[in-house]
Amino acid sequence: MRYVYGLTAALLLGGTALAISSHEPLGAQPAQNDNMQAAVAPRGAPSSFADMVERLQPAVVNISTRQRVQVRNNPLDDLFGNIFGGRGNNGPQIQEGTSLGAGFLISADGYIVTNNHVVAPGDPTATIESITVTMNDHTEYAAELVGRDEVADLAVLKIKPGKAMPYVRFGSTKNSRVGDWVIVIGQPLGLEGTVTTGIISNIARTTGSGSPYDRFIQTDASINQGNSGGPMFDMSGNVIGINTWIASPNGGNIGLGFAIPGEIARPIVEKLMRGEKIERGYLGIGYSQINDKLAQALGVDKNHGVFVNAVPPDGPAARAGIQPRDVILSVGGKEVNLDNPLSVLVADLQIGRPVPVELIRDGKRRTVNVTLGKRPSEQELSGGFLDDPQGAQPQQPNYAPRNPNENGIGIAVLDINPAIRRQLGLDDSVEGVVVNGVNPQSDAAIVGVQRGDMILEIDGRKVRTAADVKAGVAAARTAGKRAVLLLIARPSARFRGYVPVELTK
Repeated sequence: MRYVYGLTAALLLGGTALAISSHEPLGAQPAQNDNMQAAVAPRGAPSSFADMVERLQPAVVNISTRQRVQVRNNPLDDLFGNIFGGRGNNGPQIQEGTSLGAGFLISADGYIVTNNHVVAPGDPTATIESITVTMNDHTEYAAELVGRDEVADLAVLKIKPGKAMPYVRFGSTKNSRVGDWVIVIGQPLGLEGTVTTGIISNIARTTGSGSPYDRFIQTDASINQGNSGGPMFDMSGNVIGINTWIASPNGGNIGLGFAIPGEIARPIVEKLMRGEKIERGYLGIGYSQINDKLAQALGVDKNHGVFVNAVPPDGPAARAGIQPRDVILSVGGKEVNLDNPLSVLVADLQIGRPVPVELIRDGKRRTVNVTLGKRPSEQELSGGFLDDPQGAQPQQPNYAPRNPNENGIGIAVLDINPAIRRQLGLDDSVEGVVVNGVNPQSDAAIVGVQRGDMILEIDGRKVRTAADVKAGVAAARTAGKRAVLLLIARPSARFRGYVPVELTK
């Protein structure tokens, strides 16, 4: 489970679903009859989807896996087994597990697309023993895993049916509009061959996750757990999306379903079919979206561009001269905004080729050329150069309490003395002030500033004493700002990053 917009966002059983498509408006068809016309619904609200479903449904499959899962022994079982003469068990126990999802045939010779999480082990100790594909007529085939991409949550399977199979073609959302009809086929909660319909609620919904594929089709078509990997069809019978997750307070459908667009998934699937490795561009920065508080602190427009929190050394951005506190406006000539997330733009660019990056630094626009690197693995990125500032509690120095309202941002600070330096484990080169208290009603408390944190900068100015903080707040008020930008370090959690904090009234 993950949480989006305050709701539980549940992966649809085995994985996130992606949409795949081509430009030919064809439905499911026998392999040797490429001229067969797909059933196309009439304009307006169709009287029935039955003709279209009849042609499409044979190409939609059910996918199940058989897994072996290691289960840690309960120490009491071994204890009582030995005491009472039982055999006990010194090794891990093995149990069987399963997963269920959907997929669809994309070729007459048996290539199938689904989500990676549908065919991935459900537990770190699990291994996949077998994958079974069940057709609409209940015929079963053993499937081979041809390729997978964990980042895009895509997988390609291959069966050997011995005959030409019905298949569907990939489409695109290029010509789709909010309000267009869509058809979803899958096996929600294991109910195979379930068909639901709805409309496109949003063409390019983003979540701010930072994923290189943070763009989804949103629909009100009924989608539930078990729809993962199943297709979303447009009215021409093309697969324009692969159903991937839902937003819900209880794990069930409330009309908020999401699919990855076909134009994003199709090139990845084609590479996996050819056995190629998926590589993506990498800029090498930590960043935040420009929300209202950041916009106030920086004096820029909100929702346009991203704010650079940190730049790891020896990365592409660092080598090009990008610095913390820069605001990146565009990459490769394409504007960075909520509809064009930075992670999506960078992932699609060619590795090893210079790319112009337009940015604002100290109120002035400039352009630097960045030679993009290869995006590290998700494991490497999750270890990142920054830790979650909320993820660890700081050490609690024994400071005397002071009034946390005194400097205009709801934070009381102390100059660093030798005793504090020893307590926090700081070397002599570290400069800044230590947070002694935070007003629980202030914005500083809301954004997570804690006692024991260090303030290193305020609006780009170095902070060495408590007086520097007061001076920075005063300068912000004089400039008409409602927020300041603090560079916060948390020694106990190895966190260091910029945080916008609203001024107190």
